[in-house]
Amino acid sequence: MLGLFNLREFLSSFVVLFAIIDVVGNTPIVISLLDSGKKIKPLQASIMSFLMFVVFFYAGEAFLNLFHVDLSSFAVAGSIIVFILSLEMILNIHIFNDSAEISKDATFTPVVFPLIVGAGSLTTLLSIRSQYQDINILLAIVANVILVYIMLKLARRVEKFLGPSTIYITQKMFGIILLAISVKLFITNLSTLIKTLG
Repeated sequence: MLGLFNLREFLSSFVVLFAIIDVVGNTPIVISLLDSGKKIKPLQASIMSFLMFVVFFYAGEAFLNLFHVDLSSFAVAGSIIVFILSLEMILNIHIFNDSAEISKDATFTPVVFPLIVGAGSLTTLLSIRSQYQDINILLAIVANVILVYIMLKLARRVEKFLGPSTIYITQKMFGIILLAISVKLFITNLSTLIKTLG
């Protein structure tokens, strides 16, 4: 399996997931939860996030097959969601609203779900699986989960070090990257569907 490792695919997968998880952009939300007296367990959150990503990565396609939906069709739908998410990041608008109630322990809800492992990241995960080898995506997941752990562990220091302006600029930059990626995913998988139908 390691023989299928490709640095370009790993980096591409890493950047896509990093952008959609938005570790830096989510730092103010984590700080807000901590300030309101919520408890967040960094290690537990990281492990749960990793397990959810891996389970969906391998079982997500089987789940789709139950509804007779192929990966290319899902990737096209996913690219549209990623497109909308990128617009949220760039234009500071909120199209998707999460209204989950938060308990005293915010580790799973809302930090793991839907902040880290949300609809956007899960959709993106299956979408890029149609483009890259599994090993490269799995390693990208590991790398992102490590960053999630660091962010949760050092949230206050990260916010103080980067500052609001840097976080804002980073969010916009990755929003533009996501926009370009969503267009590429849409065109690539749409052409695959057209060939299949042809």
